[in-house]
Amino acid sequence: MLVAGSKAAGVCPVVVSSRERSAAWEPIVAPVEPFLETVNLRLAEQVDAFEPEIAGIVRDALTHQGKQLRPALVALSAEATGGLNDSLVTVATIIEIVHVATLIHDDVMDEARIRRRRLTLAAQMGNALAVLAGDCLFAHALQLAAGFPTPDVCRAVAAATRTVCSGETLQTLQEGQISLSREEYFRILRMKTAELFALSCELGAQLSGAGEFEQRALREYGLALGTAYQVYDDCLDLFGEERAVGKSLGTDLAVGKVTLPVIVALERATAAESAEAREWLGSWQPRHLPKLLEFLDRHGAFAEAAGVLQSLCRSARRALTGLPAGPGVASLKAVTEYLIQQAAALDGRRPPAH
Repeated sequence: MLVAGSKAAGVCPVVVSSRERSAAWEPIVAPVEPFLETVNLRLAEQVDAFEPEIAGIVRDALTHQGKQLRPALVALSAEATGGLNDSLVTVATIIEIVHVATLIHDDVMDEARIRRRRLTLAAQMGNALAVLAGDCLFAHALQLAAGFPTPDVCRAVAAATRTVCSGETLQTLQEGQISLSREEYFRILRMKTAELFALSCELGAQLSGAGEFEQRALREYGLALGTAYQVYDDCLDLFGEERAVGKSLGTDLAVGKVTLPVIVALERATAAESAEAREWLGSWQPRHLPKLLEFLDRHGAFAEAAGVLQSLCRSARRALTGLPAGPGVASLKAVTEYLIQQAAALDGRRPPAH
């Protein structure tokens, strides 16, 4: 377990779970581990910026971080195009705060009780306080971004935050819409998830002194990788195991979100099969899950989704073409391989077809 200490009085250090930071992930981020530890410290220090009555809530939200994927992308993108500096620590901290705020709001909307093997903030303190805590974190992230010498970073963070929230809004408007198209599904994914990946990579390059070509290339990499990551997360919600994953699963179905495996199966189903599946999805109950999983397996939904994920990862790697070869680019490519391996491991945990 990695514990980042802090000299600030009364600040609880950010803890990174050893189960989240898996053996497969550690070699990828090992070159930027000192950077990630510094981001942990910077996150912990943010607690002091809030009123004493709120500080405990903020501390709870900013502790128990996972893989630190977005800060890692900031650092690896910088390593691929220039080098690390303190402004990158600040940007990584800002992006992670925005990400945490989105998770808090997601857990409220999905009625999720567990995240990273702990009760969610909403489960602990109620939806009202969780929503307000998320709002405070969004505002604090923008305040930090406004501290840069030029407005470019603040504009980029504000625009990305708006895109993420707009994507979540579009997804919420689509809840219960069983006929969601692939095109609309991927549009929502690019907005709600991939945008922060793209921002991490783009600002990592920009603040390391990279030119416009490198910044665009890394933004494209981040968009493709982030979309692939959300496809994986959507598969995880259907085919994963809560005990192994450490968060509430099945929440997409519970709130009427249609994801890629379901879209694939409905595309391939007969009219009768489709009508039956739509009936389950339209009035979802947990007892429908075994039938739905059999329906998805019958139509090869997981295999198709895994193929889409692999294609997106190939697109991410192609976006790096033209960047100078080096450890940073190699690590960025390794992230795509890691994601493919995670999907393959998920396939191994799926129940057999009946």
